[in-house]
Parts: sequence; structure tokens; C-alpha cells
Amino acid sequence: MWGRRRLSYLKNYRKVLYYNLLTSGKLHSHLANTEEQAQQLFLRLVKQYTENEGVTEQLKAIDQMKWVQKMNNISNRAMEIVNNELIYV
Repeated sequence: MWGRRRLSYLKNYRKVLYYNLLTSGKLHSHLANTEEQAQQLFLRLVKQYTENEGVTEQLKAIDQMKWVQKMNNISNRAMEIVNNELIYV
């Protein structure tokens, strides 16, 4: 997911970098590295936010809709940070 977003961004907005990576044979490794870093950052952020905001399995058992709402909010915030820090730069 993250690698495809990065590829699309490079093709549309950073064409010189895209062609440099493509012609040097480093595009695939760049995208794989970006995918790995983004996934790690996303999971770390989600874990931190859930701990800080008290989103637990107990909350899930008590009020499932509130848990879903909080998890969606956390996921969206983490995704926005990953996009701004790794994908769209």
C-alpha cells in the first residue's frame, strides 16, 4: 500500500527523482524500503495512540462502537503522519 502510494507520488510530482531511481535500478529497493519504514511507523503510532488514549480490549467488550470510532480516528491520524513524513516528500 505505502510503496504504491510512493510510486504514484514520484511518477506524478517528482519525475526527475522517479527517472533517476528507475534508470539506476534502485526504484524497487527504494519502494520496498519505503514500504517497510512506513509500515513500522504506522504500527508504532497506532500502538502509542491506543496506549495513550486508553483504547483497550476491555473498551471493545463494553462499548464496541466507541472502540471502532476511536480506532478509526487513531488509524486515520497515523496514516496522515506516515503520508506526510515518508510518502509525500
